[in-house]
Amino acid sequence: MISVTNVLQKAKFLELVRRKWTISLILTAAILAIYFGFVLVLAFGKQLLMAKIGAHMTLGILVGLGVILAAWVLTGIYVVWANTSYDKAVSEILAEEQE
Repeated sequence: MISVTNVLQKAKFLELVRRKWTISLILTAAILAIYFGFVLVLAFGKQLLMAKIGAHMTLGILVGLGVILAAWVLTGIYVVWANTSYDKAVSEILAEEQE
């Protein structure tokens, strides 16, 4: 039987929580900077995003697609980290607790 109280007090668990918060905050800050940077450029530098690239495309469309792509990439980074590092650490902590 796993004691939640014991798990919550383990140094390894506390370190895992700290790492999860760190990566979550870094990725959140990155997407917020990207998104609000796009919105700020849209608000104050509209002419830049209106620049034509080719016959039917503007720079704003490419930058907007870049914002969406960045969100996918950052989500992918978190998923890869969670699937490789986080899940492994949780399994180790639970295995240690069951012993």
